[in-house]
Order: sequence, then structure tokens, then C-alpha cells
Amino acid sequence: MRGNHVHIEEPGPSELRSPLVNREIQRASVWIGVAVAVALLWFLAQPIMLILGALVLATMMDGGTRLLGRVLPISRGWRLTIVLISAVLFLAYTFYLTGSSLAMQAQAMRSIVEAQVVRIGGWMEQLGVTTTPNDFKSLASQAFSSLGRVTAAVGTMMGAVTSGVMMLVLAIFIAVEPRLYERGVAWMLPMGRRVGFYNVVDKMGWTLRRLMFGRLIGMAVEGVGTWLLLLAGGVPMAGLLGILTGLFALLPNIGAIISGVLIVLVGFSAGVNAGLYAFAVYLVVQIVDGYLIVPMVAKRATDLAPALVLAAQILFGALFGILGLFLADPIVAMIKVYLEERSKARDDGPATSGIVRIE
Repeated sequence: MRGNHVHIEEPGPSELRSPLVNREIQRASVWIGVAVAVALLWFLAQPIMLILGALVLATMMDGGTRLLGRVLPISRGWRLTIVLISAVLFLAYTFYLTGSSLAMQAQAMRSIVEAQVVRIGGWMEQLGVTTTPNDFKSLASQAFSSLGRVTAAVGTMMGAVTSGVMMLVLAIFIAVEPRLYERGVAWMLPMGRRVGFYNVVDKMGWTLRRLMFGRLIGMAVEGVGTWLLLLAGGVPMAGLLGILTGLFALLPNIGAIISGVLIVLVGFSAGVNAGLYAFAVYLVVQIVDGYLIVPMVAKRATDLAPALVLAAQILFGALFGILGLFLADPIVAMIKVYLEERSKARDDGPATSGIVRIE
């Protein structure tokens, strides 16, 4: 204070009380947070994808438990136990009956596919295309070597078995009491956001159950249909081709292409008529699954554009490998549900602070 004049000091740019400094710190924090999140996503790709895979498996177990609860009025733990034991017995029984024959068919199929690739290479050379079978092999090796961090981490047999066991155990723990983990995550959120969180989780669970149920039905239809139709037409290795087609149905779009190539190559190894018949079987099975099974079971719940799913598979496959291909459409479906529920919550206004949830 000098004389009768009062001078009020204001914070300068070097002080944290400055609005300019606070605004710049907030902007910098956003970008730093994004950079840290990307780095963590890259370095923690394997555990993140294993956790997401466990969530998808837990959703499948939960769906089977809920479905069984409609006919068996017993506790959830017993219903989950029945689902798990039934799945294990089915897999053990299937591989016990067909294990030896499938092993021999797999060895024969490798020779057939290699011979067919050589024939295709020779036919292309006659047309003037300078592509050799070695080019096909190098292309396949490049495709497999370009797979992401998760595939590199579980590339060995021991790594794959260990990762699968960890994912299965985590999925069982989550499926035993999923509400416990939902409440644990919700506890870390502000009270005003918990209602929206529960709504999003419930809708995600319903969507994933519907999606994975449709995928399991599609696997059964494609696998059994391919096996029976190829067997009726006298195409060799019908059983192995049916199992591979059912397994590749876990990977929408890309899996259908791989199984179709194998079916056609093996079919043409038995003659032109068998090859054309095998190609027709592939088309019929894919049409039934794509235009009948998927729309009835899964499309109403997810309604994902095929181009969006394929783009997500390419991206996640390049980043995270085979597991990324498997989880591409569940991740896209969960993101879609989150955006839709967030938009609804924004339109409906703020949620109430008091929460009463009926379990």
C-alpha cells in the first residue's frame, strides 16, 4: 500500500494458482495420460487380452448356467458345475473316439494341401504368372510372423497351455459370482455414476451372452453340417474338415475363408466333381449360418456391420494375434454397447445418487 492507492497482486504464470497454468496443466495431463495408456496397452497386451478372453469365457459359462436354471431349480454353483463337467466330458468323449483317426487324417491333409498348392502354382505359371509354391509358403510365414505380441508370448506349446489354463481358471472364478466383481468395480466409482455402470454391465453381459450363444450354435451347425454333407458326397476327410470348420467358426469372416480354402483343396484332390460338390457344400453351410442362424440368434443383439467386424479383426489380429482375432467382435460389441448406453444416459439426464439394485 502506497499512499491512498491499494494494489492487489495477482498470481503470475509461474504459480499454480494461475488460471493459465492450470489450463495448460490439464491439457498436458490429458495428452500424458493418453501416451501412458497407449504404452501400458502395448506392454501389457498379453495380460489384458487374457483377461478379456476370461471375461468372454465367463460370459459363456454364465449363459449356460442361466439357461440351465430355467429347467433345474438348484443353486447357481451346482448349475455352473454341471455346465463345466458337461463341456469337459463332451470334449474328452469326442477326442477319445476320433483322436487316432483325426491324427492320421491331419497328416494326410497336410500332404494333400501341399500337393494342391504345387498344382495351383504350376497352373498359374502356365498362365504367365510367375508365382511358385515357395512364394505361397513365404507369404504364409510372413502372415504368421506378423501376428502380434500375444501370439509371440504364447507361441510355444507350453506358453499356450499355461495361458489357456490361466484364462480358464480366471473365467471360472468370475462365473461363480459375477455380481461380486461388479460391485467391487462399482465401489471405486462415484455414487452418481454407479447406476450407469450397472446398466452398461448388464447390457454388455446380455449382448455377449447372445453373441457367444450364436457363435456356439454357428460352430455346431457349420461343423456338423459340413461333416454330414461331405460324408454323403464321398469327400475324403469329412470328419476332420467338419471339426476344423466348426473351430474356425470361432473367427467370423476370416475363419470361414480358411475353412473354405481347406474344403475346396481337399475336395478337388478327389476329382473335379468332388471339388465342385465340396465348394457347393461350403456355400450352403455358410448361407445357412450367415442368413438364418446369425440373424436369429446374434444379429438382433449386436447388429454389427460385417465390414466393421472384419476391420476390427485385421487390426486386433495384427496387434494381438490369434486371440485378437477371436476377441475382435466381442470387443467391438462391448464398445458399441458402452457408447449407446452413454448416449442414452446423456439424453435421460443425470442419474440419482441413491442406488438400490435387485440381485
